[in-house]
Amino acid sequence: MTENTLTKNSNVEQTRNSQYYTPRVDIIETDGELLLLADMPGVRPEDVDLRYENAELILRGKVQPSEHQGHLIFGEYDVGDFYRVFQVHETINAGKIDAEFKNGVLTVHLPKQEAAKPKQIEIHA
Repeated sequence: MTENTLTKNSNVEQTRNSQYYTPRVDIIETDGELLLLADMPGVRPEDVDLRYENAELILRGKVQPSEHQGHLIFGEYDVGDFYRVFQVHETINAGKIDAEFKNGVLTVHLPKQEAAKPKQIEIHA
C-alpha cells in the first residue's frame, strides 16, 4: 500500500477496487474446534456474507450508512464494509462449519476432523 492510499485509519485497505476495513479477530483453539470471533460494529446479521471456498473462509460485512437527522458536530466512526480471508487447514471439517452473529460479533465454529482431535492414550500395566 502506498502512502497516498493510506487513510487516517490503519485498519483500512484498498481491496478489489473498493475500500474495506479488516475486522479485528480472535481465534481460540479447543480440543474439538477452532473458534473465530470477528468484531464487526455496525453490521446487521443479514448483511454478513460468510463463505467457504477452495480451502478459504471468506468474510464480508456490509455497513449501512447512519440515518441520524441533524448536523454532525464530531465524528470518529467511519462507515465502510468489512472484508477478510482466512486459509482453512485440512484438519477442519468444512462441512460442519457453523456461525452465529450477536451484538456486532460474528462467532464462527470450525470443528476439527476426528483424526485431528487429541486423544488420550490408555497405558496398560
